[in-house]
Amino acid sequence: MEFIKTRTYQNLANAFAGECQAGMRYQMIAKLAMKEEMKTLADTVKTIAKNETLHATQFFNAMLKNGGSRENVKLDAGYPFHAGTLVEGLQFAESDETDEATEIYPTFAKIAEEEGFMDIAGLFKLVAEVEKHHKAIFHYLANAVKDGTLYKNESPIIWVCSECGHQHVSTEAWKVCPLCKAKQGYVELHLPFEGVKL
Repeated sequence: MEFIKTRTYQNLANAFAGECQAGMRYQMIAKLAMKEEMKTLADTVKTIAKNETLHATQFFNAMLKNGGSRENVKLDAGYPFHAGTLVEGLQFAESDETDEATEIYPTFAKIAEEEGFMDIAGLFKLVAEVEKHHKAIFHYLANAVKDGTLYKNESPIIWVCSECGHQHVSTEAWKVCPLCKAKQGYVELHLPFEGVKL
């Protein structure tokens, strides 16, 4: 069967479109964070947006490699279309990443395997693993912003100003950096990577 007529080709096209849209949605969340003067949170979300764009590039390249350039690819898929407050945006992002990690990309990988495209199945699996990490980050950020614990910790940790490098050990970050006067939103975040339920 010609590659462009396979389900895998359609899934790559849908994944490309979905990752492009996720990158844009996350840029909008980053703008909300900046409005609330949370620069390091915005930077974290921008990094995830960049990751999504790179995922889209990988899917696009797989389409080109296997099916060549096309004038048009018709898509028939649903994509998230939601907005709200910063917390709501982070929660929506967590939900979107969960769907990609646990349902969408594993299903696409299985279909690719069934159709004999093991390299593309591997690509979907690798991206699904990254999306699991994104889900954990968005989960943490949404809860920390909602609960007011983004710059607090139960035990003392090192807080670092992303602007001037000032450091201080405490259970809570400063409101204004004593050295450069940057606001709390410039304090580097302590993102959980170990012990987070993915």
